[in-house]
Amino acid sequence: MQLEARYKWLPTPFRSILLFLVWLLLNDSVSAGHLILGAVLAIVIPLVIAPFRKPQPLIMRPGLALKQLMIVLWDILTANIEVAFKILGPTKRLRPGFIKVPLDLDQDLPITMLASTVSLTPGTVSAEVYPIPESLPKGQVPEQRFLLIHVLDLDDEQELINTIKSRYEAPLKEIFQC
Repeated sequence: MQLEARYKWLPTPFRSILLFLVWLLLNDSVSAGHLILGAVLAIVIPLVIAPFRKPQPLIMRPGLALKQLMIVLWDILTANIEVAFKILGPTKRLRPGFIKVPLDLDQDLPITMLASTVSLTPGTVSAEVYPIPESLPKGQVPEQRFLLIHVLDLDDEQELINTIKSRYEAPLKEIFQC
């Protein structure tokens, strides 16, 4: 409660700082006018959009988040090499397919980050999260949510599901404490 009152005039301080810096970079100037206008925009824009934002979980373990970022970057690099070899080789060996990964995450931001991570890794693309809670009758909670993923070369469905859950979803649960 005290945190909300403290940041009432600046609901998302990191976003405000980012807006301010981006404003200065886009204008390629640190003149007094740009500093003042950038500061005003960095305060006003988050205040205007605050009522429309859904509350999202905070990153509770930033060190783990940085480690996870490094793991994802490594996976993107290695997956690019693997996909290049598969594409340049005989395409008859490719076994594309869809898999449903059951989600243990229940908040939008971690699910979005998981779907983005899967899509950033070459050879896989997140297609859909379902059921979408807004599509269910009012008051009904989905028993289980799934992430539908298209895979370029699907060898072992269960192994891929286990890899996604242990390598990406489990750390996100820890990072966001959800």
